[in-house]
Amino acid sequence: MKVLITGFEPFGGEKINPALEAVKKLDDEIAGAKIIKAEIPTVFRKSIEELEKIIEREKPDITICVGQAGGRFDITIERVAINIDDARIPDNEGNQPIDEPIFLDGLNAYFAKLPIKAMVKELRENKIPASVSNSAGTFVCNHIMYGLLYLIDKKYPAMRGGFIHVPFIPEQVIDKRNTPSMSLDNITKGIGLAIKAAIENKEDIKEKGGKIC
Repeated sequence: MKVLITGFEPFGGEKINPALEAVKKLDDEIAGAKIIKAEIPTVFRKSIEELEKIIEREKPDITICVGQAGGRFDITIERVAINIDDARIPDNEGNQPIDEPIFLDGLNAYFAKLPIKAMVKELRENKIPASVSNSAGTFVCNHIMYGLLYLIDKKYPAMRGGFIHVPFIPEQVIDKRNTPSMSLDNITKGIGLAIKAAIENKEDIKEKGGKIC
C-alpha cells in the first residue's frame, strides 16, 4: 500500500509551515504502508495541478493533504470541502479569487473519503488533542481538499483521501498573544497516527463528534 501525504509551503508572511515540517519528519513506512511525502505550493489552481501530477506518478491508495490552521487548538480532521474560492489574503503568487467556483462541473461539496472519526479517536487515545472539523475554510486548504476529492470522483474512484489541519508551532506564536500552538513533535506524531487509522479502518466508526455551532 502507498500513502501520499502532502504539506503546504509557508504562506501569509510566516517563515515556516508546521504542516510541511511535520510531513518531512514522518516515518517512511507506517502500518506497513509506504509513505510518499510531497511539498505543495500555496497557490490556487497550481496546487491541484501539482497534486494531480504526483498522484499520476505514484498511484497512491490513500492521499492526505495537510495544512496550517493558525488559531486552532488541536489537530482537526476535515469532513467536507466546498466548491468555492474566497480568499481573505493573496496566495503565494498574488492570486486572490473571490466567490469563484473551483470546478464548474464539480458538486457543491464533497465529503472526505477517510474514516475521520476513527482518525480522531486514534489521536485522542494517544493523548494528542484532535477533533472533526466541518469547515476547511475558503483559502488554498479548502481548494486542495476539494481538488483532491474532485479527482477521486472524476478519475480515481479507488483512491481514498482527505485533509488534516494542524495548529501553529510555538515559535510562530511568540508575538501572537493568546494564540494556541502545538509542538512539532506532537503534530508529527498526530499525523502519523491519523495515517495509521486511515490504513486500518476501511469504514468509519459511529461516534459523536458533531458541534452545535
